[in-house]
Amino acid sequence: MLLKNVLWEDSPAHILIQGNLITKVSRDSIAVPPTEEVIDCSGKAVIPGFVNAHSHAAMIMLRGVYEDLTLYQWLDKVWAKEAKMDGEFIYWGTKAACLEMIKSGTTTFNDQYWFPSHARKAAVEMGLRPAVSFIFLDSQDPKMAAMQRIACQKLYEKSLDWGTKSLFTISIHSVYTVSEENILWAADFARDRGLRIHMHLAETALEDQDCRRLHKGLSPTEYFDALGIFGPDVIAAHCLFLSDKDIQILGDHKVNCVHNINSNLKLASGYQFRFNELRDAGANVCLGTDGAASSNTVDMLEHMKNSAMVQKAWRRDPAALPLGELLASATVNGAKALGLPTGEIKEGMLADLSLIDLGGTAFISPAPTLANLVYAAHSDVITDVISGGKWIMRNRQVPGEEEILREARKVLKQI
Repeated sequence: MLLKNVLWEDSPAHILIQGNLITKVSRDSIAVPPTEEVIDCSGKAVIPGFVNAHSHAAMIMLRGVYEDLTLYQWLDKVWAKEAKMDGEFIYWGTKAACLEMIKSGTTTFNDQYWFPSHARKAAVEMGLRPAVSFIFLDSQDPKMAAMQRIACQKLYEKSLDWGTKSLFTISIHSVYTVSEENILWAADFARDRGLRIHMHLAETALEDQDCRRLHKGLSPTEYFDALGIFGPDVIAAHCLFLSDKDIQILGDHKVNCVHNINSNLKLASGYQFRFNELRDAGANVCLGTDGAASSNTVDMLEHMKNSAMVQKAWRRDPAALPLGELLASATVNGAKALGLPTGEIKEGMLADLSLIDLGGTAFISPAPTLANLVYAAHSDVITDVISGGKWIMRNRQVPGEEEILREARKVLKQI
């Protein structure tokens, strides 16, 4: 297909998509055979599809259920509900989350939740590109730890038949939920097979305090570093409670650090995410929504705005997190974390794109499109989404929406 007359970086352009790739981007006209679909995008802008670098997609089913709690109070209640979930619940819950992701411009997401085969199937059917995890969470129980190692091997073997539209990753839930034996085993298993390692890291002050008490004064970052866990294949969510030494460790190892502003604010975990310091140390900084049970939305555009506003506020610096860097953290940086050729509009990249209607009041001023998109608009200005060269939303319509909502409400009754 050819996207004609679309506003790209505030100038008209033409984008040719062949198969699942962007094959030409030009300010000049592009000649195409008459068999190609040509879409006149006058009055619309284009941005890369968002990459949600840390999510628990099916948690959208628990949105708003537990409010006004600390993380550990919240976890106790959520884990009790999760014990009642099954594969069908996760399948429809993930589809509901994918519906919201598509309508807010996300094309790739890094998920960490239960029944990953079901989550992966749901996402692929919706046209998204998921990374799904086997989660190590053994609560320091040796029997559970052994069972999880066996289950991980089985799921990995099954994942070899999944094809190229999804990724299989290994999750080490956190320093406080996984035994040292399984932390080491999981990291070795992932590295022997070239898999990404996904974890929660330094999310709360209590996590930091408990780790130092149990591990000879080491912070969670220092503890994982002492075990040899860190590298550019690690995706670490939250990363809130970091000393200067922690930041240097993460930078030296080129760790991918994911900022989850909504969840951190809402659970009162903290807000002073050290974006600039991590970036300057060499870490790759990304954005993620966390689960909608704690962030209440999987809308990346909302998280972009909140991330930038909070950075500016606590630093007392209006220049903190400028627009170009903000967009990169929500797109190409997440793609880099997952090792995927997406998140940018350039030749040879996966054709993951969102079209934005510029006709509303948010875009009246002559300001840069990205400024008005982030700070004035809402995600309903995203009218069309392309993932891997295929339309997954046109004119705000996503195939199967009514069935997804009906079935999601039906499985909710079981918990």
